[in-house]
Amino acid sequence: MGKVNELIATPRKLTPRTNVVKGSVGIAGEQTGIYPLNSPGGWNIIGQTPLQLFNANRNEPVLLKMGDRVQFVPINLDEFYKIRATQQSQQSTTENQGIGIQILKQGLSDSVQDLGRYGHQHLGINPTGAMDIVAAQIANFLVGNQANEAVLELHFPASVFQFQTDTIIALSGADFTATINDKSVPINTPIIVAKDAILRFTKLTTGVRCYLAVCGGYKIKPWLNSCSTNLKANAGGYYGRLLQKDDVIGFKKQGGFSSQLKKKNCIILPWHVDVTNFYKAENTINILFGNEQPFLCDASKEILLNAEFIITTKSDRMGYRLHGLPLQLLQPLSLISAATTKGTIQLLPDGELIILMADHQTIGGYPRVGHIAQKDIPKLAQIQAHQHIKFQLITHQQAQEKLQLQNQYLLQVQNACNFKLKELFLI
Repeated sequence: MGKVNELIATPRKLTPRTNVVKGSVGIAGEQTGIYPLNSPGGWNIIGQTPLQLFNANRNEPVLLKMGDRVQFVPINLDEFYKIRATQQSQQSTTENQGIGIQILKQGLSDSVQDLGRYGHQHLGINPTGAMDIVAAQIANFLVGNQANEAVLELHFPASVFQFQTDTIIALSGADFTATINDKSVPINTPIIVAKDAILRFTKLTTGVRCYLAVCGGYKIKPWLNSCSTNLKANAGGYYGRLLQKDDVIGFKKQGGFSSQLKKKNCIILPWHVDVTNFYKAENTINILFGNEQPFLCDASKEILLNAEFIITTKSDRMGYRLHGLPLQLLQPLSLISAATTKGTIQLLPDGELIILMADHQTIGGYPRVGHIAQKDIPKLAQIQAHQHIKFQLITHQQAQEKLQLQNQYLLQVQNACNFKLKELFLI
C-alpha cells in the first residue's frame, strides 16, 4: 500500500520472521500492508484484520486490488472474533476421481506440480510449479505427455506408491534409488509397470527433488489454469496440500499395457535421456546483476562473484537461504516493494543472501543484487543443503543463448520419445 506518515515509518527487520499470520498489518519503511496468507515476512506487525483477504473458492480470490483505497478502523477483540466467524472457510477446489496410484506411506514433502501458475501475480498469487522444470518436462516426455502435464514432486524420504492399474512411468531429477517390487529401476528411462506393483525409494544418491510422471497424466482439476499445489493458498494440486497416506490420485489414461508386461511387475524400456549437460559444474551458478547491485560496496561486489556460499537448512520451495561472508551496501536503502521472480537474489539487512524459488512472494523490498540465469534454476533446485555454490556473471545475451539451447534439447527429447513410444505402439 501507499506511504505512511514518516512519524511511524519503521525499517524492515534485520532477519525476516519465518511465519507471519494471515491478516497481519505491518509497516516496512514508509509502506504499510496486509499479509493475505501465512508467510515469512520482515515487516513490523502493528495489528491484525479479521477479514479474509484471500479465498481460493471465490470468483474473485482476492479482496483488495490495485487502486483500491483502504482505511483502517480500530475494533475490540469481541468484534474481531465476530467478524472472523462470518468469513467463509476455504474448501478444496480439487476433485480427484478414478483409479490410479495410491500412497501406502507418506513422504517428507511430496506434492502435485506442473510448470506453474502464471498471469495472477498482480493479485498476489505466486506461480509455484516444479522447482526443477527440466526434470519435470523430461519425466513427462519419457511417457509421451506434453511438457505442462502434472507430475509428482518428491523429496527424500519419498512416499511409497502402489499402482492400481498398469501404466508407463518415468522418474527424473534426483536419484532416490527407486525399486518396483524390490527390483531396481533407473531414472530418466520409461518403465511399464503392472497393476498392484509397489514403487519405493531406498536411498538418496544425488539431487533433492525427483519427479514422477505417468502416461496420460494425473486426474487433477486445475485451479487458475494450473495443477500446481499452492500450499500457502491451500489450493491447486491434490486438495491444496501435501500428499498423505491413503491418498489416491486418479489417472487420465488407465491400463492398456498388460500385453507387453506378460505377467511381469515391470519392464524397463531400452532408451534413456542424457541429462549431463543440465547439471554439469553443479556448484557454479550463472547470474545477472540486479537493480540494486550498484549500491553494494566494492568489497561486497567482489565477494558476490568470488566467494562461495553455503545453502543452509533454512532453504525450501520459497527460497534458498545462503550463508557466507556478509555483504554490505554503501548506505542503507529504503526501497518501495517491487515485483520479484523466481531466481531473484535478495540482500537481507543482516548481510546474508536469499534466492527466491518457486513459491516466492510476488513482491519484495529487500535489495535485489542479482538474478539466477533461468537456465540454471533447475540445477540450483537439485543442490542439497550444506553444499557450496559460487556465482558467475554472464550477459543477458549469454543467458538467452543458454536457455535457447536448453529448450532446443528438450524439444529434441520430446520428439525422440514420441517416436520411440509410437514405434512400440505404446501410445
